[in-house]
Amino acid sequence: MSLLLTGISELTTNDPAHGDGHARRADPGDALLGIVRDAALVVADGEIAWVGSASEAPDADERRDLGGRAVIPGFVDSHTHLVFAGDRSAEFAARMTGTPYDGGGIAVSVAATRAASDDELRTLVAARVAEMRAQGTTTVEIKSGYGLTLDDELRSLRIARELTPHTTFLGAHVVPREYATDRAAYVDLVTGPMLDAVTADGATSLAASIDVFCEPHSAHAFDGDEARAILTAGRDAGLALRVHGNQLGHGPGVRLACELGARSVDHCTYLDDADVEALAAARGTTVATLLPGVEFSTRSPYPDARRLIDAGVDVALASDCNPGTCYSSSIPFAIALAVREMGMTPAEALHAATAVSGRSLGLDRRVAPGQPAELAVLDAPSHLHLAYRAGVPIVRALEL
Repeated sequence: MSLLLTGISELTTNDPAHGDGHARRADPGDALLGIVRDAALVVADGEIAWVGSASEAPDADERRDLGGRAVIPGFVDSHTHLVFAGDRSAEFAARMTGTPYDGGGIAVSVAATRAASDDELRTLVAARVAEMRAQGTTTVEIKSGYGLTLDDELRSLRIARELTPHTTFLGAHVVPREYATDRAAYVDLVTGPMLDAVTADGATSLAASIDVFCEPHSAHAFDGDEARAILTAGRDAGLALRVHGNQLGHGPGVRLACELGARSVDHCTYLDDADVEALAAARGTTVATLLPGVEFSTRSPYPDARRLIDAGVDVALASDCNPGTCYSSSIPFAIALAVREMGMTPAEALHAATAVSGRSLGLDRRVAPGQPAELAVLDAPSHLHLAYRAGVPIVRALEL
């Protein structure tokens, strides 16, 4: 069955070839997003079959009028930590009164997650993914990292895999308390038995990627040498690379990610000129994924997205939904923060949360024939309302 969607006031395609060519196309945002106004599209068998002007729309088996709403590609949330139990709201309250974040609170979530049953975790993760979909997210990456034992990391990945193919092994989130006096032994566990078990089934591996919290400014995270060993082992095992880098201060994470060809380096809060130059040189390979909800939740300085974009860096946006530093699953919130606090235009922020974030997962997020029909609809006539109406639930995944 084919479905014709009409009544689309503005369609974001992420494909400049689909732009409408009208005078308003002079707006750089229109060109970036491939805007088509008074648009229609046809969906068949879960894929886009046709895109264009409503006046030229072909026939289809069914027809649905969206009543002048805007349609965008579904958000791609490329950085989340959804497999966890427990509550850390008291930690948030303490930060709001001046307690700095150093990564130590992760141990609280580790203890609660280890104590939870599989069914409890499965229910929690499914609810979080549903919450994301209700806010326009159609693709989500999920990391492990709150188990930090072989069995608990494996079960975290299995549960995540039930909800997304975009799973990331983050055994190197922090060094767990039981290894505090023998960090080398924990690195050996991550790069040996844990990694072997995660990738034991080859093409059906539990994880698509490996990640590491490379942060010398935290006593709980990993330094540059440890991160290099973990990432190299993961690459040799066939996993794509992702890095938490330069979140709490200047450090080696960004340049290490670029050197090793990581798909993304995330946070990028503290960057020097050499970091920016490395990211610009790695354009097309390594994406800088910014997570402004973290800065909102930790009272940290926001990354300078304008500096990165002007330098030619591929910039993505994601939620970093997690129990400690950003318990928000809202990509529209991240977009509003990026526009208000990080120097991005509304078009750049939407592009970052769809096309570029998708690229960091190896996905093509254009609304074009042959692409998956992963779409979101706004109760508004334009994508500009995502930042303009901050905090208002105007976007949701389009159910077909």
